[in-house]
Amino acid sequence: MKHALKTGALLGLIAVAGLGTGCSKQSAKQATFHGETTKASVVIAARHLKPDDVIRALQTFVPPGEHDPYLMFASGGQNGQVLVYGIPSMRLLDEIPVFTPDSMAGWGFGGSGNEVLRGGDIPASKLGPAKELNWGDLHHCNLSESNGVYDGQWLFANDKANGRIAVVDLRDFATKQIVKNPIFYNDHGAVFVTPNTTWLIEASQYSAPLGGAYQDITNYEATYRGEITFWRFDRQTGRIDTNQSFAIELPPYWQDLAISGKLVSHDWIFCNSFNVARYHGDDLDGQPSFEAGATSRDTDYLHIIHLSQAVKDFQAGKFERVNGFPVIPLKTEIADHILYFTPETKSPHGVDVSPDGHYIVVSGKLDPHVTVYNFDKIQKAIAAGKFEHDPYGVPVMPMEDTVEARVEVGLGPLHTQFDNKGFAYTTLFLDSAIAKWSLGGSAETLHPGVKSWTLIQKLPVQYNPGHLAVIGGDTTHPTGQYLLSLNKWSIDRFDNVGPLYPENLQLVDISGKEMRLLSDTPLGMGETHYAQIIAADKVHPWQAYPEVGWNPLTQSVDTNAAMPGQEGIIRNANHVTVNMTIVRSHYTPELVQVNQGDDVTWHITNIERTPNATHGLAISAYNINLTINPGQAETVHFVADRAGVFSFYCTKFCSALHLEMAGYLIVKPATTQTAQR
Repeated sequence: MKHALKTGALLGLIAVAGLGTGCSKQSAKQATFHGETTKASVVIAARHLKPDDVIRALQTFVPPGEHDPYLMFASGGQNGQVLVYGIPSMRLLDEIPVFTPDSMAGWGFGGSGNEVLRGGDIPASKLGPAKELNWGDLHHCNLSESNGVYDGQWLFANDKANGRIAVVDLRDFATKQIVKNPIFYNDHGAVFVTPNTTWLIEASQYSAPLGGAYQDITNYEATYRGEITFWRFDRQTGRIDTNQSFAIELPPYWQDLAISGKLVSHDWIFCNSFNVARYHGDDLDGQPSFEAGATSRDTDYLHIIHLSQAVKDFQAGKFERVNGFPVIPLKTEIADHILYFTPETKSPHGVDVSPDGHYIVVSGKLDPHVTVYNFDKIQKAIAAGKFEHDPYGVPVMPMEDTVEARVEVGLGPLHTQFDNKGFAYTTLFLDSAIAKWSLGGSAETLHPGVKSWTLIQKLPVQYNPGHLAVIGGDTTHPTGQYLLSLNKWSIDRFDNVGPLYPENLQLVDISGKEMRLLSDTPLGMGETHYAQIIAADKVHPWQAYPEVGWNPLTQSVDTNAAMPGQEGIIRNANHVTVNMTIVRSHYTPELVQVNQGDDVTWHITNIERTPNATHGLAISAYNINLTINPGQAETVHFVADRAGVFSFYCTKFCSALHLEMAGYLIVKPATTQTAQR
């Protein structure tokens, strides 16, 4: 009887949702609804679902053939790529290859992907030989902005492990540029954009000698440094302009997250730091570990940087060069009022700016509070000039002169996002929860009875959340509605797949007075650190390239592209050019015959105009694997140094005769050539 009552209540929920009416009128339509409701009740009973389970399912379900209203771009962590999800379904739509070769996308196995990847390699220098980089730890991915709002045009990503920045064009969801920082190996506070995507911010993580040269660790305080690089982004070319980019030197504190101000604070950059104690490690002589030494002070420093003044100094030539890259010295920053500090609670990790730009929220991992700094107070403190100074001469404003409020939210606060109703949301790593709290003024105005700077709710999540994402939650116009908690641990949430557990992405409904957990999504292909959610209708990707012969790097027709009617093989001494077109379900030409030792340039064009008619070219034994989209032209270059017969084939199942879409690369041995002569 108890179960029957529960099922009846669930049927009512389904009826309200439009799946059934439960009324006694027997029109054909109502009879159909009643039949579907009966089927639903069988499923509900068989799976022992609770009422809230059904509501969650209805809120996240996107019918077959329909699209999600939102897209989430999420970092892939150690897989080096960017992941794209539909919200609220949490369907994984794409994996954009960035820092790591990807055989599914044909990225890094010949063609334009190789050119982009090699652009991020460590060049040869007096310090040592060149190093090829084929992996990355992609921490943060950031959408381009116009007037402080996501514009859906570009995506930027960082590689914490190797100090690299990538540019992704959202017209074709493809990486176009990777830039290696010439003065630093690690970054973490990257790659955050200024409100009009004029500058990309890249802050170093662990202090080291600028340029990477050797310095004894005992000279740490004198010769080790931090830095922030400001990369100039050119929207016309869609590339970082390295010639118009520069860095500023920082003391040897470990810089963490960095973010641009908004609206009233748009001209300023804020960056956390930790290990202001300048502790430099245990070499087994009994010294404390970094864990203890780096957190030995009661406070660290919030870095406050006047960007426009730094730009003026750069343009005036007030810099030194490190590995050929311009760096504004610390003494110049102090003299020209570029850099200021104010204390923050020890070991901070999150720094976030409210939508109106007035408040900077900092979370100290070892403090149960979030500390809210007031931008107007910071400006008044700078004008007042009541400074102390750090050991390097940087002016330090008193904490009490810059702080607006401290809100107790729970244990292990990390990162904060905002909605459009005056509330903030902070991840609590140790509590395994999301804290919802009220901002000053706006929440109180919008919700009578709600006090400013007050904890509203704590929602348990599973488990240990790091970052979180709200729709537009770090822009001037957040949407709210959904929140994504990016949890580091999952433990008991999914089927056991061995010792390496997946992460858990949990979707939360924040549209009502209380937060509600909607769904779990495992991620077993990397560690998601950061994500941003944008309305899907703001992104306008191509379904096919605009014209046949399109070069994805130049975003124009390639003059060397193989075109229909011009296919063939051209020999000039030992240089061979192959001009090939591909279409369902054949290559033209299908036989490519060369001599061992030939230098081969192979142009391939997919002449399809039908969306989704993607083809591949995989050549056995030569480590060549390309994915070529409709209209796309690619070029691969290799030396035919291995004799024999090698099949090539299409890797994308493109038609009923897909298996027949193949050919042969025939490399005649050098001994045979000699014998014939």
